[in-house]
Amino acid sequence: MKSKILVVVGVLIVLMVSAYLYLDNRNRTLSPPGHAEVTTVDKLTISVDYSRPSVRDRVVFGPEEEDALQPYGHYWRLGANESTEMTINRDVTFNGQDLNAGTYKLYAIPGKDEFEIGVSTETGTWGYAEPDYDKDVLRTKVKATEGGLTEQFTIGFKETDFGAVMVFSFEQVRFAVKIEPRF
Repeated sequence: MKSKILVVVGVLIVLMVSAYLYLDNRNRTLSPPGHAEVTTVDKLTISVDYSRPSVRDRVVFGPEEEDALQPYGHYWRLGANESTEMTINRDVTFNGQDLNAGTYKLYAIPGKDEFEIGVSTETGTWGYAEPDYDKDVLRTKVKATEGGLTEQFTIGFKETDFGAVMVFSFEQVRFAVKIEPRF
């Protein structure tokens, strides 16, 4: 009798682990990992790790009544799967606000004309759940513009004379954050 119970428990464990691995792999194939990094002439290094969902004929940003995937005014993890995390090696200004060197979770609250970007010390989390807003170190608003279709969410950097600009592109929307070293 004990051996039958052990066999059943073993089979259930194998099935649960297999289901978890399948679903985890499926999520990563639909939204594969992305990485972007820049090192400026001032030795400022910024790197970001995120997941890259695709539009796949969906309305990504818009009003709730249009069944937008990310409705205006609601938390978005800036990607998919785990939280989007940025690491900076020096104290900087992030869109004009002071930010110390370290690793941070990034998230956004989309709007029609602007996105609010949150920077939080709450790292290492699954991105779906809203962050603990008490752990935010700053929030800033950036202008959103329309451009050509970007099928898969992309974060990139453009080096400038005084740091870098982190550029976010997804669907028809573009927005950017200026990051400059503090001296």
